[in-house]
Amino acid sequence: MDLTLKLMIRIGLAAVLGAILGVERSRAGQAAGMRTNMMIAIASCLFTFLGAEAFPTDGPRDSARVAAQIVTGVGFLGAGTLLQTKNKIRGLTTAATIWLVAAVGMTVGIGFYGGAIFVTIFGVVALIALAPVSKWLAEMAKEEEKLHKQQKQKRAQALQHWWLWRQENDDNDEAVTIED
Repeated sequence: MDLTLKLMIRIGLAAVLGAILGVERSRAGQAAGMRTNMMIAIASCLFTFLGAEAFPTDGPRDSARVAAQIVTGVGFLGAGTLLQTKNKIRGLTTAATIWLVAAVGMTVGIGFYGGAIFVTIFGVVALIALAPVSKWLAEMAKEEEKLHKQQKQKRAQALQHWWLWRQENDDNDEAVTIED
């Protein structure tokens, strides 16, 4: 098959798979949506394809270097999607999705179409099906934290009452003498 046609097929598939994962992120209201994920998949596919096909093969060649640089670069992009507030970090799922999309693009880039399609489907199902579970777990954690704070306040109040009672009764303790 012609190298150009091979590249076009792979780029097209990478774009579609990246867009599929990106649609879910767009639907969830995240900044890295369909277009961003599509571009990451296309770029990862292209870099992987170039590393495997386009560079001369005479002499020592380490195509794993391209993959390593994609992983590093995409990790940097993912870090840019994270937002930290007072005691909460947002954007971890989007950052992980960006990394997944890059891996899908790389998988398409080497021509492992079935694997890329499977991972995309699995990723979308995980993002959609596990969202309610994740929300429920977060609500349970909030309730548990609220209960923990209430128990802590009750212990503090009991300690304060004990301390006040002790202060009131300390005067009586001075009058007691112990004889053998």
